[in-house]
This record gives sequence, structure tokens and C-alpha cells, in this order.
Amino acid sequence: MQRYFAKNEEDTFIIQEDDYHHIVRVMRMNMEDEIYCVNDNQQVARCKIANISENEVTAKVVQWLEGEIELPVSVSIVSGMPKGDKLEWIIQKGTELGAFKFIPFIAARSVVKWDEKKGGKKLVRWNKIAKEAAEQSHRTMIPKVNTPIDIKELIKLSEGFHVKLVAYEEKARQGESSILTKKLKSMAKGQSILAVFGPEGGLTEAEVTLLKDHGFELCGLGPRILRTETAPLYLLSAVSYHFELME
Repeated sequence: MQRYFAKNEEDTFIIQEDDYHHIVRVMRMNMEDEIYCVNDNQQVARCKIANISENEVTAKVVQWLEGEIELPVSVSIVSGMPKGDKLEWIIQKGTELGAFKFIPFIAARSVVKWDEKKGGKKLVRWNKIAKEAAEQSHRTMIPKVNTPIDIKELIKLSEGFHVKLVAYEEKARQGESSILTKKLKSMAKGQSILAVFGPEGGLTEAEVTLLKDHGFELCGLGPRILRTETAPLYLLSAVSYHFELME
């Protein structure tokens, strides 16, 4: 059954714009067809289409559903701007794995340069990818994709996170994976992780030192060296295993 994030007023959901088009033109749904709807409070309801007008679909709640879908801790992924469509892959798959937020990072070795004038369309596309992935994976929230930031902005943004990690390949070469395990064991439900991943060329020593000086801890992600688009998915999978499967 299709899932949509929509405006909610008591027992009614109002669906507009792209989701309206998807219901009416793509799925060709009719009155009485059922869908899932999610409101801003992360509440999910099984709904029945009650009305289809020229620009919106109205759905009535049949049943409010219970169940915890989101990760017990929030994980924000900071990705050094990679080449091609790798960031889109990270956003899509990271959303499926439960990421809370995505923060593109303009690292020293990022080949891709951010153009503020042309970047608006990319940002819209990235957030659309997150929305569609959240619907597909039956999330109760849509992860936000931030505008790319530099390292100074990253350090300022990091204030207030419970755990701050940097995935560092030198730690992987040294076989260091205990830091991630220890940090996950120390966390309680509702706390937050900010995890930084470098671009294809990795982080520079200067960047690593600066992050360490501001409370970030370096961690390895297993004994193998992972690609920039693989590492965030490894971490999210590890978080899910620790907090969800081990329970």
C-alpha cells in the first residue's frame, strides 16, 4: 500500500502537489482506495480516499497504527562532497537505513565545488530523493538534506550532539573498531550521533586534527577500507544492529 506524508486535520489528511499527481495520474486511484498517511507528529494512519478534486485528494482515517519505525538514536550523516551521483545514493540508501539528517560537507579534497546560484535545484532534488525513500521504506519522518557547509560551519553545528565521530581509514588500517562499539554501548534512547565521512580522497590531516580538537573521536569501520558512499551505510547498519536487532 502506498504511503504519503501529508497535512493532517483530526481524522482527515489532505494530499496535494506531487503526491496528488502520483495518486491520480500515476497510481490511478479512485474513491474508497486505501493508502497510508503520515503527519508531522510521525503518526501513521490507514486511510480511505474520500474525495478527489482538481488539485487535492482528501483521505479519511480508518485506523491509527502503532509501532516504532525510527532508530532509537538520531544519526546525522556528514558526507564530504563526492563526485557524480554518489551523494544521491547515500541519501536514498541512508534514508532506508534510518538516517535522521544529511549534511553535505565541502571538504578540502572534494572535487565537486558547490555553486550557490545553481545549487538550489540540487538541494530540491536531494530532499525529494529523501522523501521518496522515506515513503518507500515506511519511515515516519523525512530526513532533511542541508545546504553544503564548510568545516567551520560543521564545527559550530556539531555543538550539542551526544556523540561526534569521524570515520578515519587510518584507524581501519590499525584494526581500531572498539571506539564505535564503546560509543554505541554508552548511548541512551533519544541521544544523537554526528558522523563525518570524507570524500573520495579522504580527509586531510589538518581537517582530522581540527575535528579532534573540537571533540570528535576517530573510529574505524571494520578492517576493510570502504568507499565514501559505502561507509555511511556501514555505520547506519551497525547502529541498527546494536539498537534494534540485538534487542
